[in-house]
Amino acid sequence: MSGQDTVHVWVGRTAGGRPEVARRLLRRAGSALLGRVEREVVVGHGPDGRPRVRAGAAVLPVSVSHGDGVVVVAARRAGAVGVDVERRRRLPAVALARRWYAPQEVAWLSGLPEDARADGFLLLWTAKEAVGKALGRGLRDGGLRRRMPVPDHPRSLLRPVPQLADVRVGHPPCPDGLVLAVAVAAPVGEVTVLLG
Repeated sequence: MSGQDTVHVWVGRTAGGRPEVARRLLRRAGSALLGRVEREVVVGHGPDGRPRVRAGAAVLPVSVSHGDGVVVVAARRAGAVGVDVERRRRLPAVALARRWYAPQEVAWLSGLPEDARADGFLLLWTAKEAVGKALGRGLRDGGLRRRMPVPDHPRSLLRPVPQLADVRVGHPPCPDGLVLAVAVAAPVGEVTVLLG
């Protein structure tokens, strides 16, 4: 594997919150990125409750997100990673944003055409969740008010997060009516996102 920093993302289908799909994807990530066969990869949780993947002494930074019938796993050898997924759906985007988002984000969302506001809301929401996971804090400590970069195209590029040095977030293309966000902490140079 080259020295380039890469986030690998796997998407799987699930029913009823069954954890075996996430475990299977986490083992696949460990096998692919730690160079071990899947039976040597141990999946569990760290003391902080975050998912943990290891093989021997090697530990792989991972993140997991569950949505309506889908589970997503992101893994990155170079450091902390966060992922979040949501199904596209109709929702009262501006009203919800006024309740939780920073004023700049509400203004951006209000300026979108009405039929694009739900997606805009979900782009910001998934970004906040992914960044919180990459930081190891989730949405605690004002995570919903933590400003995100305004989503733009191409969405696959990771953008700097305002007021958080060395944290980037982006929205790689994702199939099946999903909104996907990936965040990395302490990136050096370019970071590539690969969906597997």
